[in-house]
Amino acid sequence: MNRELRDQARVIFEAGLAAADPARQIEGIDVPVPVADGRLMVFGAGKAAAHLAKALESRLDERDYSGRIVVKYGHGVPLEHILVDEGGHPLPDESGLRATERLLADLDDTREEDRIVFLLTGGASALLVAPAEGLTLDDKIGVTELLLRCGATIQELNAVRKHLSAVKGGRLLERMVPARVLTLVVSDVIGDDLSSIGSGPTALDP
Repeated sequence: MNRELRDQARVIFEAGLAAADPARQIEGIDVPVPVADGRLMVFGAGKAAAHLAKALESRLDERDYSGRIVVKYGHGVPLEHILVDEGGHPLPDESGLRATERLLADLDDTREEDRIVFLLTGGASALLVAPAEGLTLDDKIGVTELLLRCGATIQELNAVRKHLSAVKGGRLLERMVPARVLTLVVSDVIGDDLSSIGSGPTALDP
């Protein structure tokens, strides 16, 4: 590749990175304000969830908030008030299972006055681990391995994952009510189907 083409490729690459910059993406987002004595909480999952959380925190420096996100090993960044847990990807693991249990425990006492911002990026399907009743972590690992090996598309893979999970396919949203929820999504799915991104933890399964 000659120098001119290489320079053009770099310009295109850097423009793509700039367009996907989390700080740029949330500039126009209105962060919900709790009512009465309600709380603002930030949760999330995905390989880029920590960077999205950091961008969000830069807009919340004078607000009182708490939260927890689950990211792939080595993908965390220092955050002010949001706890960062790590787990396995692309295969779920015990750490992701325990992190999801802690996140669910944080949602045990949500109230109508609370406001939740949920940060969702690619990788959340593996990182949010809560086997449906009657299933185990090993069951989920085995099915995921089989689907990855056979070349299933992300839509096919996540369609199966939803039905093996207690949090995917909108079931995490059920745990958040009666609080009001704003989900911020960074899509890694062609066509941006919200029910497929991260297996749709806050999107109903069609």
